[in-house]
This record gives sequence, C-alpha cells and structure tokens, in this order.
Amino acid sequence: MGPAETLRMSLRSIRGHKVRSSLSAFGVVIGIAAVITLATLGTSLQADIVGQVAGDRAPNMYVWAGPSNGQPGVAAQPVFTQHDVERLRALDGVATVVPRGVVAATAITYRGSTVSQQGVVATQPAQFDGAAFAAGGSFEQGSREVVLNPLAARMFDDTATVGDEVTVRLADGREVSATVAGVLNSSTGIGQFGGQARQPQVYVPTDPFYDRTVRSPTQGTEQRVYPLLTVVAADHESIPTTQSAVERYLAGPSDADRLRPNSYGMNVRTDQDLVQQVREILSTLTAFVTGIAVVSLVVASLGIANVMLVSVTERTREIGIMKAVGAQNRDVLQLFLVQAVLLGFVGALLGVALGALGGLVATDYVGLPLVFAFEWVPIAIAVGIGVGVVTGLYPAWSAARVDPIDALRYE
Repeated sequence: MGPAETLRMSLRSIRGHKVRSSLSAFGVVIGIAAVITLATLGTSLQADIVGQVAGDRAPNMYVWAGPSNGQPGVAAQPVFTQHDVERLRALDGVATVVPRGVVAATAITYRGSTVSQQGVVATQPAQFDGAAFAAGGSFEQGSREVVLNPLAARMFDDTATVGDEVTVRLADGREVSATVAGVLNSSTGIGQFGGQARQPQVYVPTDPFYDRTVRSPTQGTEQRVYPLLTVVAADHESIPTTQSAVERYLAGPSDADRLRPNSYGMNVRTDQDLVQQVREILSTLTAFVTGIAVVSLVVASLGIANVMLVSVTERTREIGIMKAVGAQNRDVLQLFLVQAVLLGFVGALLGVALGALGGLVATDYVGLPLVFAFEWVPIAIAVGIGVGVVTGLYPAWSAARVDPIDALRYE
C-alpha cells in the first residue's frame, strides 16, 4: 500500500469520526496555543523591559553599597561623601557624577489638597539630561523647586503644572514651599535606581533639601553623604575602562570603603549588566510558565491515544479484510500511525494560529508591544507531530498484530 493510499484512508477515517477526531485534536490545539501565547507574552515583556533598560540612554554606571546579588539600589547604605563624588568626577573617562538620596517626607499639599508621600528623591539637575518633559524642565541646584512625574502631578484634586506652588511636609515637621519647575513625560523611574514601576515621584535638588551628613574619614569634615551614585562615562566605548577606574577608587582610598558595613560590597553596574540580568530572570520565568502549559499537551496526547485505541477496536474487522487481501503488518502500522500524526499536525497548526491570536490579545490587554515568538512555531509543529507519533505507536502496533482470522470473525 503506497503512501498516497495510506494518506487517503487515514483522512477518510478521520472524516468518518469528525467529532471524536476534532475533540482529540482540540487537546493539542489548546496545549500548543497556551505555549505560544505564554511564550509570546514572555518575549514581549522581555523586549519591553530590555528596551526601557537599554534604550537610547547615556553611558551610565550605577554605584551603590549593598548586597552583591541585590537589585540596583536595594538596601543601599549612605556611604558616598561629597569628597568621593568630587574624586570620581575627576577620573579619566567620567563626564559627570549624579548623587541621589531620599528626603524623608510625610505629605505634599497643592491648592488645599494634601496627599501622603513617604519621601521625595533628592538629586541634581544632571539627572534629567536626556529626559523628556511634558512641560517645563529641570530644577536649578540651590533653588526651592521640584520636578514631578505625571502620576505625581495628577495625584491632587487639580493637576499641578509648571509654575504652581506645592508644599512639602518633611518628616521633622518642617514645611517647605517649592515651585514646580517641570513635569516629566513618563512616570517610569529615571535610571535604574528609579526602577520600572510607575508610581508618583517628586524630585527635589540636593541643595537645599538634602541635609544628611557624616564625618568624612579621609577629610575629617562634615559632608553630605549619599546612598546612590550615577556615574556617566564620556561615551559608550569608554565604559569598560571607566568602570574599572571607578571600582579601583572605591576599593582604595575612598570614604565609601571605610563607611560601608563589612557585610556589604561595592556594586558598579552598567546598563548592559542589568539588561543581561533582566533577560536571565525573564527567560527563567517564561520557561516556567511555558512548562506549565506543556502539561496540557500531555493530556492531549492521552486523548489521541484513546481515540486511536478505540479506532483499532472499531476497525478490527476492516483490519482483517485488509490482511486477507494482502496487506502487510507494516501497511496496517503505517495506516494508524499516519492517522495519529495527522491529528497532531493539524492540532499544532491550529494551535499556532490560536496562540498567535492569544498573544495579540494578551499583550494588548497588559499594554505591551507585540513581539511574536517565531522560534516557537517549528517547535510547536514538531511537538504536535511528536505527540501523534508517540501516542499512535502502541495503537498502530496493536492493529498490526491483529490476527486476520479472528478479525474476520469479530462483530
């Protein structure tokens, strides 16, 4: 029996039991669709976050004292004195150094509307180099001005805008009136210390808002001390050498090295380091959720196996007639195996289409750009065929071993 005849008979058998065949293939459709949808969602999430991390940014390095394996700025200790900031700025390849700290606050008031605010970010104007503003611009160092992100501007009864006055209530009870210098275009955190979460954020200049000081171990004077530094290299090409110079200084005659807790290390990370870390985390997460979806494929394989076994029983007399007129065991084996493979193949194709649609809907729902996981298409089709082969082997082998005499007597 030739391949064309085998295919024709397999298709006839599938059409003869449309509902049962459709239900068994439907299991493969759901399994493959779940895998494609989750893989697409994971790929889109990774592309979105990596794009935010590694977008068109300055050649930044993020410096903090904390656990070596922690996220940027997590559990950071205030160890970088003004002396350290000035020494780092003087290193070859360093364009500027932007310190960052948090000023403890309890609330912010605007036009009689008061909202709770645990703290405001103290930084310097260079923090906003390259940042997009919806209105206004950066504050000036030494001024009583603030910069708001869109969520912070809209958290009052009325939306705050450039030129408006807000009152910052500090944790020590003082109230400081400040003018809104600018409203950012995005509520995503600025730089890696800002994180990717969107939340109301108020930025103020370190002078005059930030007043945390410590005695410099090398200079013997009281100086401002910061928990976070952003070191900007002169260009992207100089990042490796500049990063090494920064690490050597911090490990040597720096105030930070003397002020840091013994259990903490100095962390100097670039955007590329963080991109790689994000990719590893998201790849692991995607593999985990995709693995869960694979469970449905196992269920689907059992469905196909059940259909094929039932088909062998129902077609016992047909198998006997085929053997009586000269069909060999391999012909019967081939017939049932092709039928199982067809169910898996068609289920995989429909699953890919449904998965692509599911990925489109899922990414649109969570607000992510669609990045389809094309690499999963051949894998999905191969899995569908593999499911058909694996689940069809035993039924096909059982059919091939049917005794023709007993089969002809079967009712």
